[in-house]
Amino acid sequence: MAGKFVLKSFADINLNDVFFDSLKSDYPEFEDWYNRKIHEGRRALVFEDELGVAAFAAMKSENEEIITECGVIPKEERLKLSTLKISERYQGERYGEGAIGLLLWKWQDSGYNEIYVTAFDKHRALISQLERFGFNKRAYNLRGEGIYFKDRRSLDFSDPYRAFPFIKSDFDYGGYLIIDDNYHDTMFAYSELKNNRIDLQNKVGNSVINGLSKIYVGRSPIQNHKIGEPVFIYRKDTQNRPGKRYRSCITSFAIVTDIVQAKVRGTYQISFENLKKRIGNKSVFDEKELLRQYREYDSVLVMELLYYGYFGAGNNVTMDWLDRNDCWKTAGMYPTEIHLSVEQFKKVLKEGKVNVPNVIVD
Repeated sequence: MAGKFVLKSFADINLNDVFFDSLKSDYPEFEDWYNRKIHEGRRALVFEDELGVAAFAAMKSENEEIITECGVIPKEERLKLSTLKISERYQGERYGEGAIGLLLWKWQDSGYNEIYVTAFDKHRALISQLERFGFNKRAYNLRGEGIYFKDRRSLDFSDPYRAFPFIKSDFDYGGYLIIDDNYHDTMFAYSELKNNRIDLQNKVGNSVINGLSKIYVGRSPIQNHKIGEPVFIYRKDTQNRPGKRYRSCITSFAIVTDIVQAKVRGTYQISFENLKKRIGNKSVFDEKELLRQYREYDSVLVMELLYYGYFGAGNNVTMDWLDRNDCWKTAGMYPTEIHLSVEQFKKVLKEGKVNVPNVIVD
């Protein structure tokens, strides 16, 4: 069953699911803790399939000291990822990446400087994901768990993953990527439209829906974008209905993390086997369709994106607004060739009801 993470009450999640057995083993107090949270009305991000719970992520606000083996970390208002677990049957499907991304978006909205999580050293896959997203181990607590912190006051902007979900204010320029609606709605599943419910049940695998890293395949013979550049995701309405200027719109923004020019004007630049390895499970296209494009398109451009944020239903920025506000075509240029200044990029974010100073930071 394909789908995405949803926010559910603890009371509506089956604590007897075998998914929770390892948590009960690692933390003898887990059941008592869980039942207390039921009475507090707590909620968690959950992914479920036909077998039951497949992923669970919970967080809380706190303002207290953290006792470590080396001393005390002073109290401060911060967020704690109190529980984060992905079922073994989904290892390699990028659910940890998606869950951490959702939690970091919530941390961003909170305005707190710090977020942290504890993990035993044996949880190597989780720790690897945490470190990839900029968490650093500060100490061990008294039960032997590593304490991993991320602080918005000391972000590493040399890597879009480590800086996620914040953008450095001194980028050279921004850009646009145009994606047909039927592909967009699977790739950017949290970028919903007003009066348009996205049905994910008959789409591609969950790794494309829930992972934050996405693959875009285009037909350009030149690279109009560069690694590290922020880009807006433009959802192109393909239904040929009246009012196209209002139906096609910017829904999201991302950072370019890799570019592969696989083919240029009929000349292959990379083998299909190597291209498949670069794409992995991040594309909406299956291997058969990718091979068709690789063979039949005159040029093939592949870009990897990190899904950095979305506007949300009712906030998306239409083609009409972009055109009227000098943010669309320029002197006959195709939109994907446009280089948006930092101020233009901020202008579009603001129109999408984004708290710009909380996304683009100095």
